[in-house]
Amino acid sequence: MPRVSDPRQNGPVTATETTCSVLSAADEPLAGTAATARGYVCAEVPSGWGRDVLDGTALGSELSAELSARADAADVRILFVRRPGRDTAGPTRTVLIARTDPDATWCERLAITDPVELLDIVPEAAAGPAPRLGDPVTDPVALVCAHGRRDRCCAVEGRPVAASLKQEFGDAVWECSHTGGHRFAPSMILLPTGFTYGRLDPQSSAAALRAAARGEVYRQGLRGRSTWTAAGQAAEIAVRDMCGDIDADSLIVDESAVDPLVRHRDGRAWRVTVETRELPARPASCGAAPKPVHPVVVTAVAAL
Repeated sequence: MPRVSDPRQNGPVTATETTCSVLSAADEPLAGTAATARGYVCAEVPSGWGRDVLDGTALGSELSAELSARADAADVRILFVRRPGRDTAGPTRTVLIARTDPDATWCERLAITDPVELLDIVPEAAAGPAPRLGDPVTDPVALVCAHGRRDRCCAVEGRPVAASLKQEFGDAVWECSHTGGHRFAPSMILLPTGFTYGRLDPQSSAAALRAAARGEVYRQGLRGRSTWTAAGQAAEIAVRDMCGDIDADSLIVDESAVDPLVRHRDGRAWRVTVETRELPARPASCGAAPKPVHPVVVTAVAAL
């Protein structure tokens, strides 16, 4: 089994030679690759996931279409979640709703008996304070992508990570549907912050979750905070790498200009210069046609 260098981690990654994840790990940086989502609605659906969670396979075409429309209107991302090991859900289903903005970061847990209830829940994850629909979640939640029907790397790489995390963190761990970026598997999102990770193993995933419980940000394998676009994510990571340990919600990214402005709550600020580069074609997921990828790369960080 070949070993390839990971540009964001110290040490090699082992993977199957033909998978999209090993082809990406050879030269594609992780910074700036998290899917952009300020709000999340994570619904417990233990089985029956389609290739896309709202393609009608699990919830029917009519409900799925309406949920998709409401999620787009609210700038919210819908994920399906299940317990590691595919535990069968009881008569009620858990729903997690979260908002990732540093100025209003929150997560709540509630239970529903009918997926139709999601129609009223989705708008509540839009901008603003916690809606108090359910119980506040004070400890970080780990969502590990294990969406095998979407890409085999997610299943093969993600499920062992989720199973390992469950042993230490219990109900704080969920397998989840597609997080964006199969080629960075295993991929994990932490709620409520939206910090997203890739190319992790069980040990580094656990370290990331422990750091989040302390209000810190584990930087190995960090793809970005989903609050921001790719440029903002890369800029924030560059500042964190330069300054060392900074609390999770201490940095705000202003993306009104081409080059993001990163501000610390203590008054410090940095202008981060970014550029988009092109790397050779490779499949975005296993079996897909190769296409060039365009990572956002930080070229300079200037203190103001």
